[in-house]
Amino acid sequence: MKNVKKANLPQKTCAVCGRPFTWRKKWEKVWDEVKYCSDRCRSNSKKTAG
Repeated sequence: MKNVKKANLPQKTCAVCGRPFTWRKKWEKVWDEVKYCSDRCRSNSKKTAG
């Protein structure tokens, strides 16, 4: 992902809030597993699931 413009980064939609979010360097190795845009949404998904 070297020299990629921000507008060309992959996007996903958050499973909790429905907002779009873009690829981040810290998600490089786990991008296929990322479902939530933030820790807040991730923790909210666990509260509503159970």
